[in-house]
Amino acid sequence: MTIKRIKPKERDAIIQSLKAGVTPKIGIQHIQVGRVNELKALITDVERIASGGSAFRLIIGEYGSGKTFFLSVVRAIALEHKLVTVHADLSPNRRLYSSGGQARNLYSELMRNLSTRNKPDGNALTSVVEKFITEVRREADTVGKSVNAVIHEKLASLSELVGGYDFAKVIEIYWNGHEQDNEELKLNAIKWLRAEYSTKTEAHKELGVRTIISDTSFYDALKLMSLFVRQAGYQGLLVNLDEMVNLYKLNSTQSRTANYEQILRILNDNLQGTAEYLGFLLGGTPEFLLDPRKGLYSYEALQSRLADNSFAKQLGVIDYSSPALHLANLTPEELFLLLKNLRHVYAGGDEDKYLVPDKSLKSFLHHCNQTIGDMYFRTPRNTIKAFLDMLTVIEQNPAISWEQLITSVEVEKEQSADLVLQNEESRNAELADFRL
Repeated sequence: MTIKRIKPKERDAIIQSLKAGVTPKIGIQHIQVGRVNELKALITDVERIASGGSAFRLIIGEYGSGKTFFLSVVRAIALEHKLVTVHADLSPNRRLYSSGGQARNLYSELMRNLSTRNKPDGNALTSVVEKFITEVRREADTVGKSVNAVIHEKLASLSELVGGYDFAKVIEIYWNGHEQDNEELKLNAIKWLRAEYSTKTEAHKELGVRTIISDTSFYDALKLMSLFVRQAGYQGLLVNLDEMVNLYKLNSTQSRTANYEQILRILNDNLQGTAEYLGFLLGGTPEFLLDPRKGLYSYEALQSRLADNSFAKQLGVIDYSSPALHLANLTPEELFLLLKNLRHVYAGGDEDKYLVPDKSLKSFLHHCNQTIGDMYFRTPRNTIKAFLDMLTVIEQNPAISWEQLITSVEVEKEQSADLVLQNEESRNAELADFRL
């Protein structure tokens, strides 16, 4: 069997990211394990988007359960299916709905992170526009029409949507800048597409358009972008939003409700088939979904649409077609495979450089399971970090055995177990009324 070596740059990026508790931007294929049924369901969604449909999913899991990693895996799959992806984390300054620029900030962040298969690390918006222009020029030469005429034809359907007329006009302005070798005009067009104009006056002065992408047009602009990337030769647009719990944390009931109404609008559009070539993945915690006071379940229309399949729940099975997909715990076998993958990555793909034997992996899992139990399998982030910390110590101190370190891990886990369980009991108490 041929062992594939891992490039030092990729190895270091993976290890450093995981030790910091964040998802690596590259190399996730080296460590992905489990969640087979969930991935099958999301691949079906990706294929539906590519065929002209739409999709909406809430990816629900505890802190450290692997939500962000799972979203990254699906994003990579979407890129391989020739979709364009955009992703961003919500924050106090980035929301789905606002009147103070937070929604426009979120849209700008999404556009900065716009990715294609050839540019998976973001900043691909200009490349997508250039690809559209190239396609248009080729068609114009073939049919004997002007480039402007073909742009009008291709983007005619956009003009029927909210903000579509100026969106199409900005694309035409980009072409004019390209033809005139006017870099400033091209940069201003990209600036408009990224929602970086804060006033209509400034946009009108520099581009001659009367509207901008603002807080109120956040979702409409994404629908326009999904149709535009299709015209540029891609299969559709996947919107990946993480840290949705920031909406749950909003102190203002009015602001929280307005954002939940935006989620309802997106959900209705995508599940009813109104949107085309467009999908949404929203990552959040169980509280964000289930809390009857502040979560999505506090909004009756969302609760009815996102409730579990009662028949599946009675039988103890999972409905993978549900809009709310709860990430299953990794099994002990999957965690063992994860540790093997981490050991392989740490060694740069060289078996001769493995720092610990298979026996140590089993011992590591056994000790951690004894101290924390089920919570340990629900939050693999802690597993990963602790294991990599152990490998680091062994690498730097060859005289220290893995048996000594696993014993120390056990002591540390015992000290933190009570706190973890207390947090779990507190969360269960808050949700008890609803679950009954």
